[in-house]
Amino acid sequence: MRPYRIAWLPGDGIGPEVCDAARLVLDAAGFQAEYLHGDIGWEFWRTEGDALPQRTLDLLANTDCAFFGAITSKPVAEANRELAPELQGRGLTYRSPIVRMRQMLDLYICLRPCRAFRGNPLNYREGIDLVVFRENTEGMYIGVEFSKVPAEFQAVPAMKRIPPEAAISIRSVTREASRRIVEAAFDYAVKHGRRKVTAVHKANVLRVGEGLFLREVRAVAAQFPDVAYDEQLVDSMAAMLVRDAARFDVVVTTNMFGDILSDEAAELSGSLGLAGSINAGDAHCMAQAQHGSAPDIAGADRANPASLLLSAAMLLGWLGERHAKRSFLEAQAALEAAVARLLGNPATRTPDLGGVLGTRAFGELLLQRLASDPGAARGS
Repeated sequence: MRPYRIAWLPGDGIGPEVCDAARLVLDAAGFQAEYLHGDIGWEFWRTEGDALPQRTLDLLANTDCAFFGAITSKPVAEANRELAPELQGRGLTYRSPIVRMRQMLDLYICLRPCRAFRGNPLNYREGIDLVVFRENTEGMYIGVEFSKVPAEFQAVPAMKRIPPEAAISIRSVTREASRRIVEAAFDYAVKHGRRKVTAVHKANVLRVGEGLFLREVRAVAAQFPDVAYDEQLVDSMAAMLVRDAARFDVVVTTNMFGDILSDEAAELSGSLGLAGSINAGDAHCMAQAQHGSAPDIAGADRANPASLLLSAAMLLGWLGERHAKRSFLEAQAALEAAVARLLGNPATRTPDLGGVLGTRAFGELLLQRLASDPGAARGS
């Protein structure tokens, strides 16, 4: 079998450092891949007017998977001020690279496990072990916005309540996108022995869009009678995560709600820096660190690479299921277990968890632990 072609997108800030640590582990695991560097990040916005140049989009279209570190993102006005002088005044608008990649590759699943690692001093609650399925291609993040109400919209009777100078963002919810994210959540629950799926919505207020989503959830849930099912309003869910996150198992929701709730759950279970994440579709998968670019510690060898290491493990798992490669699934389990052991020991943590290990040292120690563990499988 040919090596997998992986778009390597380290980005900026701490992105290159955590990607380097992940690459060490993947190479040592014997993962056969051709890594193809892609330009992405703030420097390309500043000098070219596009944080995700067309050459990188072309690269992504011809790869099996992608690895994404982290990139800097700033508000519109600040982003425009930082453009190179020759690009000023050309009407360029910063667009989120990660949102564009999700839409271009139809990565409709954002899968975010949130697990409280034993011994982590940042655990807000113990016993958390839930998984968020976030719809990844529509909702509030489709990028259709207007700085004022378009004239053609003003003819719609319901729009007369909105001042003409109001900024407008369009939210799209479709039957197809709703159904497939819910099916993915229930399929995951069955395959991984999860006991319950919780749908999060706001159909009591957003009756049309959220109502459509909720109808699709209920239709799919009826096809899985052996999986417990319940529903939570999004505001109630945010509160219940703080009170008793351990009561939840698999959570499925729309794009923006999933973005917010998965970050909340990750922090409650010990930090965004410890939360793996993949963006997956039927034909492509992208591993992504759940944290940001942290420019204040970039280059200082202080970043915790655990999020991207766990994302790398999830990528191996996705490939293992897609291509029926048991060795990949075993490698995923071994890597996740080794990361958990390091996080549980004060002497083998990074500074954000009160430890002393640098980014690279954490990755190298992880390699040693994997090599010394006779049960650690190789992902070949």
